[in-house]
Amino acid sequence: EIHIKEPIEKEVNPRLLPGELLLCEANTVYKYIQEDGSNRGTCGKLVCTNFKIAFLDDDSASDDNEPQFKNKIVGENDITLQCVDQIYGVYDEKKKLLTGQLRKYPEKLIIYCKDLRVFNFCLRYTKEEEVKRIVSGIVHHSQTPKLLKRLFLFSYASAAPNNTGKYGRNQTVMFDTLEDWRDELERTKGNVKYKAVTTNEGYRVSENIEKFLVITQSFKQILCVGQFTNFYHLENVFLQIWCWSCHNGAALLKMSAFPKEQDDSTSQTQKAFLDGIYKTISKPPYELLKMDDLSSSLPSLQDIQTAYTRFKQLFLIDNSTDFWSTDVKWFSLLESTNWLEIIRRVLKKATEVAECLERQHTNVLLIEESATDLCCVISSLVQVMMDSYSRTKSGFQSLIQKEWVIGGHSFLDRCNHLHKSEKEEAPVFLLLLNCVWQLVQQYPPAFEFTETYLTVLSDSLYVPIFSTFFFNSQHQKDTHTSGESLKTQSGPFRFLTVWDWSVQFDPKAQAFLNNPLYAEKPKPDKSQRKTARFKHQRQLSLPLTPTKSSTKRGFFREETDHLIKNILGKRIGKFINSSDEPPNSFREFYDSWHSKPVDYHGLLLPRIDGPEVKVWAQRYLRWIPEAQLQGGGTIATAAKILDLMEEVQSLQVKMDEEHSQAV
Repeated sequence: EIHIKEPIEKEVNPRLLPGELLLCEANTVYKYIQEDGSNRGTCGKLVCTNFKIAFLDDDSASDDNEPQFKNKIVGENDITLQCVDQIYGVYDEKKKLLTGQLRKYPEKLIIYCKDLRVFNFCLRYTKEEEVKRIVSGIVHHSQTPKLLKRLFLFSYASAAPNNTGKYGRNQTVMFDTLEDWRDELERTKGNVKYKAVTTNEGYRVSENIEKFLVITQSFKQILCVGQFTNFYHLENVFLQIWCWSCHNGAALLKMSAFPKEQDDSTSQTQKAFLDGIYKTISKPPYELLKMDDLSSSLPSLQDIQTAYTRFKQLFLIDNSTDFWSTDVKWFSLLESTNWLEIIRRVLKKATEVAECLERQHTNVLLIEESATDLCCVISSLVQVMMDSYSRTKSGFQSLIQKEWVIGGHSFLDRCNHLHKSEKEEAPVFLLLLNCVWQLVQQYPPAFEFTETYLTVLSDSLYVPIFSTFFFNSQHQKDTHTSGESLKTQSGPFRFLTVWDWSVQFDPKAQAFLNNPLYAEKPKPDKSQRKTARFKHQRQLSLPLTPTKSSTKRGFFREETDHLIKNILGKRIGKFINSSDEPPNSFREFYDSWHSKPVDYHGLLLPRIDGPEVKVWAQRYLRWIPEAQLQGGGTIATAAKILDLMEEVQSLQVKMDEEHSQAV
């Protein structure tokens, strides 16, 4: 049963972006609207470009009935090539995964997207030649390994007008200058103990770490000694890099894990460098330091990937029948994925770190193999929980820039944008957004942005016109930015940043990204400021437990990894180990905080017990008609509140005018 509209009278052509090229197309393609098992559909044209796969019907030509919240770059029936997850062909009612060269072409195409949309296209009425071209074109351009330079990002940057690259910088701190780092140190009062240095400018120390480092003065001295240059040919650099400072002076730091094996070929220079690090660690400000090896205390990247793969299958629904069959055993299916449990563990770990910084006034050193995956998740979460600036829109964007983009998270590999290796793929950034969403829905007035903002940000991972999520490191970006622009044949590429939301949304749609009920921070006068700080500290800091050992005596538990014991040995006598803390310390801190009224500009702790950790419904259920609340839900509420606020503001303006006239 195919619902056929009147034939398209005028030719419908795709709207192409600068640098976008039409590669192949097929006419008389039917896009199914899956509903109650009936195969109703719309007739149109299916096209593939070097940027997207798009379905064009006669509605595409008109601007009528456009939704209020519309993306200007990616339309309702557009799928960017990076957003394609898997492609299936249907042969005689049997589904088969399509990869590489095809011998036989399917009568139906099913495209599963990374943003969880599912597209069903019927090719039964399409010319055979066109079917071959469009199917092999889509499979080739979206599934086969690519070179970085072949990404649409470069085509767009070279063809787009030359005013790109400066957007979003008005409020978002990009952390690509020394000044940005110094300002951040000053904002967090971290400049007392830490300094921003240019030691790695031009990546002469290492390509794997930031151009501008924030380290202690003693580390700076080690780096300045020329004899250690050879050490940096190793993949990871063992520097304790500053992330953030708490109001009480305790700092959050991150570091790559030490090599597990030191063989005889390890040069004397490298040993001398490690020796310098050991000596530095035992000097101020590191006397009070808790080390946390995230690779042993949190799930591995492989576990995270496996859990998410299972989890997303619950939402990639082909039709109504599939939805209702999974609905019967929804809770057991959800639990078996382990995704919510991973979110809970990550939130718990971030709370433990917050307790060390806030209550124990202890520096925390996060350790991970490369310090660019789970270190980014935990350090970002801790800052969102402890620093109200990170809960503003510009503050959160600056945080992502600092910890993820400049911090060297491998977006290219983790999102598998180039289809090079599935082994490297893991939804680490999505994990962070899921965790932040838990906080946003638990404490809405504390955040200047909405869940819609987080959903749109997660979708932007797959839009290759922004450089933000398409490089593995700042060094890789800098190397490729110096390429020649095709249009001008001079100067470097100028990439867009995702933080300029005007590229994707007009002002009316952007309003949905801002929380109208955000409790803005009151600006107290100077006389009140000190009392407010004192009250905040008294409320959140519990007395230190008497069982805590003296800072002069540190020890390692027997269970501690013997390799760490061998590497660090007795040189570090001043670490506080987790064994010094009574087991109920975390629970005491957690329960005590939750028993008090919430200060939306102070510390925020997530609720992690039982059903408090939820599924991010807006992101995962938005494409399933059966799960929708007609005319309702959070977006409808937000729209009403925005209208109401607009009315209040216009009344305020009128009152002000009346008042000034009266005066």
